[in-house]
Amino acid sequence: MTVEQLMTRSVITVTPETPLKHVASLLVDHGISGLPVVDQGEVVGVVSEAGIIAKEQGRLDTLLGHQRGSGRRRSVGLDRDCGRGQRLPVLRNGRLVGLVTRADLVRAFTRPDSEIEQEIRDEVINRGYWQDPGALEVRSEAGEVLIAGRVDSESAAAGLPIAVERVPGVVSVRAKLTWPRESRGPGS
Repeated sequence: MTVEQLMTRSVITVTPETPLKHVASLLVDHGISGLPVVDQGEVVGVVSEAGIIAKEQGRLDTLLGHQRGSGRRRSVGLDRDCGRGQRLPVLRNGRLVGLVTRADLVRAFTRPDSEIEQEIRDEVINRGYWQDPGALEVRSEAGEVLIAGRVDSESAAAGLPIAVERVPGVVSVRAKLTWPRESRGPGS
């Protein structure tokens, strides 16, 4: 699953000059635990509840002083697979376009099984592997997916379960796939 599939697109941001009291109000009012800090369009850090608690007074520029100019900004591109960070700013051409949080990652696992099955058929089997979705059984039960049937090649049988695992909401994949014997190649 990619960052673009999960990210929150409407991102509340603050600047390094934003008073911590205002940052705290934003966090409480919006029920969030952290905010990207943007300076002249560039993400320079993230301020979190934990950071505010540690720094009871002052301004964000002092709270983020250790991050600015260090070159160690944590962010991701739109096509990256999702990792396990608490919150990551998502950049396109150096500009903030979204934010991925742990809540976004958890939310992916609340998708209905019918929606997961449909995405597997449409996006993975049909578009990604050019297989006939009608030739394969796809069942999802609580995110545990069974994919069974005949595919065109051994490489499709090997790659399809890996691609299915990346569908948002998939917990595990069990594959029972067969392929034509002649597709195994010379010497098989």
